[in-house]
Order: sequence, then structure tokens, then C-alpha cells
Amino acid sequence: MVGLVDLVQTLTTPHAIDRYLELIRPSLTVRDLRAEIVRVRHDANGSVTLRLRPTRRWAGHLAGQYVQIAVVIDGVKHTRCYSPTTVEGQVRELELTIRAHPHGLVSRYLWREARPGMVLDLTPAAGTFVLPDPRPERIVLISGGSGITPVLSMLRTLAAEDYPGEVLFLHYARSAEAVPHRAELAGLSREHPRLRVEFRYTGAQSGASRHFDHDTLADLAPWFRDARVYVCGPERLMAAVRAVYAAEGLESSVHTEEFTPPTTAVDPADVTGATTFSASGVRSENTGASLLEQAEAAGLTPEYGCRMGICLSCTAIRRSGCTRNRRTGELGSDPDQPIQLCINDAVGDVDIAI
Repeated sequence: MVGLVDLVQTLTTPHAIDRYLELIRPSLTVRDLRAEIVRVRHDANGSVTLRLRPTRRWAGHLAGQYVQIAVVIDGVKHTRCYSPTTVEGQVRELELTIRAHPHGLVSRYLWREARPGMVLDLTPAAGTFVLPDPRPERIVLISGGSGITPVLSMLRTLAAEDYPGEVLFLHYARSAEAVPHRAELAGLSREHPRLRVEFRYTGAQSGASRHFDHDTLADLAPWFRDARVYVCGPERLMAAVRAVYAAEGLESSVHTEEFTPPTTAVDPADVTGATTFSASGVRSENTGASLLEQAEAAGLTPEYGCRMGICLSCTAIRRSGCTRNRRTGELGSDPDQPIQLCINDAVGDVDIAI
């Protein structure tokens, strides 16, 4: 079969066979991985849930992993990362719950325009934010805002497995209306007595006491010192969780996934030099922005996906010079090394091979 596909591929050169098949039906592919939207549901303020039917190349995902999807908006293909909320191992269906961020081009487009029959480009699942196998005896799942999606997949998976251990699922949102799948979550708690689901609301009427702290964790899960904890949400929430576990000497128990761009402040006095994009013959004065943003401002169109340092789509070679990782503050200056453009900025003169 592989040999036949290769022969057809040769005969259809210069275009890949899937370029011709998509003219018949967009989801009809041999090599490309795609997914057709079969159901759309707006189930929380500003969120849309898409039920997808992937093509046969979809191999399923581990709970907590992410995929990249691509859509064409005004003739331009845009790629973003989202975590499936489906139970681990599903190969016939895939569910994404996407919050329409105020300035999110792709998320707002899907919230407005997604319809059954629409076909999206899809990548295999990736990421290391996953439950261990075998499962630990106790698990704490903490999320905030749109960070609910990977831990929801974990929770659904544990419920489907009839997991015998203790679980705390703690989610932070501005209001009850902003929680997707809230009724289902409450139902899982009723069906599985050892699975505790708790919501905390941080809106203006809630008060500061509704934010995460040691007392909250100790009250809801007195056994938390013996648990593995998985956290996804705003940096403030993840920092608070890390601080609580660090105070207990349990930093290694915390596993995090970050779906927010780095926010490291740059001192204008440290912004010097210029960036040379040597493969394109373009030179740009350093502005303190990420190398991805600088390349785009210079008129270049490097490939990217999440813009948050997760998907590795914007990896390029630093030929020379020094760069700073905007997440960790770490400096790197070894020549001919791969770096992620979206989470690195230039420190003085830098040559990037794009």
C-alpha cells in the first residue's frame, strides 16, 4: 500500500496527492492529518466546544497533551495550540473547548464561524504534561480560566478508568457562567465519591479570599503532601501552587503547563544592537520584542504556532550572538544552536538563520 501511495505521489508531482484529494473532499487525505467539525456548542461565556472527527492517521492523545490546528482566515493560514478535552486514547473523535480571547484572531474566528462540515488541519498530539502510568494513589488537578482543558481531559480519563484513588479537581474562574462543562463536572463528582470537584470564583464580588493558598489546599485535600499535582492556568495561580509546595519541600510533585505568553519585562537601557536575519538578508534594530515579533515587524513571515514556547514551530538557528529566554532569563551564546523565536529576544547583535 505504501508503495502504491508513493507511485501515485510521483505521478501527481509537483503537488502532493492530498492537494488533489482535497478538491474532491477536504477531509479526504492519504498523508495529511485533518479533522472535520461535526458539532459546535457554545456552552460558557466566550467559549466554544468543537466535536471533531479526525482522519484515519489520528492516533489519539494522552490526557494533558495538546494539538495544533490550522484555519485559513482571509486567505492566510493560522496555527494555534489547543488541548483536547477528550478521554485519553480516543481515536474516532476529538473535542476542543476554546475560549475566545479578546484579541485572539483564531479563537474568535472559531467562536463566530465554526460550523459542522468545516475541516481543520491537525497535528499529532504532543507534550509531556501527562498523567504517569501507573497512576499515583492521589492526584490534585488545579486549573484557572482556559487552563481547564488539559486537566479536564485528565479528570475525564480518571473517571472513565474508574480510578480508585483520591482526586481533587479545583478550578478558578471569574464566575460560574465562565466555567465550561460545569454541569458535567458536578455530575462526575456525584458519580465518583473519591473524586472531589470544587470551584472558586475570583470576580469583583468574590473577594481576595477566593484565591489559591495553603489553607485552601489543606482544607480540600488534607492528603495533598502525598499527591502528584497538575496545574494549568494563569501565571499567578501556578506561582501560588509552586510556592505552597516549595514551602513543604515538595517542588518535584508539581507539574505545570503554561498557555500564556512570557511577560518578562525588558529594561530599555539593555536594548542594544541589531538582529540580522541572514537567510533573508534583512537587518533590524533591536526593539526589545521577541525575535518572532522583530522578524514579523521586518516583513518576514517565519512559521509559528502557539507563540508561547510550547509547540516548537518557530524554532530557528541562532548562528551567532547572544539571546535571552524570556521565560527563564537564561542567556545563550553558543553558535549554530536552535532557539524558539517566540520566547527569545536579542542581547546585542544577533544573527538568526531565517
